[in-house]
Amino acid sequence: MPLTLSEHATQLRLGTFQLARRLRAEKADDELSDGQFSVLAALYVHGPHTLGALAEREHVSPPSMNRTVNCLEKNEYLSRLEDPADRRRVTIALTEAGTALVRDTVTQRDAWISKQLLTLTPEERDTIARAAEIMRRLATQ
Repeated sequence: MPLTLSEHATQLRLGTFQLARRLRAEKADDELSDGQFSVLAALYVHGPHTLGALAEREHVSPPSMNRTVNCLEKNEYLSRLEDPADRRRVTIALTEAGTALVRDTVTQRDAWISKQLLTLTPEERDTIARAAEIMRRLATQ
């Protein structure tokens, strides 16, 4: 008996959640939380931000982002840079260590998923590739 639309939705949600959780476990610094890595990844992809802009991007309060930034700064993954034109304005940017951590984590995650893909048949890999494209399209609607 074919699945209902609701059952398809449940299967997609569960599969996506389980895969995302497993991928998040692959990181270059096991002490880093998912939220902390998300901040580093945002800075890596989008460049330096003010604290407020970073909090807005990550959908957290500025005080919460300040705590996250303090922890990442303590671990030397990012730094606060004073704006020469406006000394009250501080920009948060990745350090070399932060950039390396993001790159290493992405490499580790890609290696893990590549290893898993090797266990599939060519037809299953083609199905996964088609499903990934459809999932990206769903995510942007």
